[in-house]
Amino acid sequence: MPQMAPIKWFLLFIFFFMSFMMFNLMNYFSSQNWNLNYQNKTNSNSNIKMNWKW
Repeated sequence: MPQMAPIKWFLLFIFFFMSFMMFNLMNYFSSQNWNLNYQNKTNSNSNIKMNWKW
């Protein structure tokens, strides 16, 4: 099996890392918008709380 050049490993790492980070950023901003909409309906003076998945 031929060896991969270092740039190929780097591009592979960047591809998977960027897809992972896009999914995390999508989750982060969607949960923040959900919390902001929820607080506007209930209590506008409360602090913003993150809905952590764990």
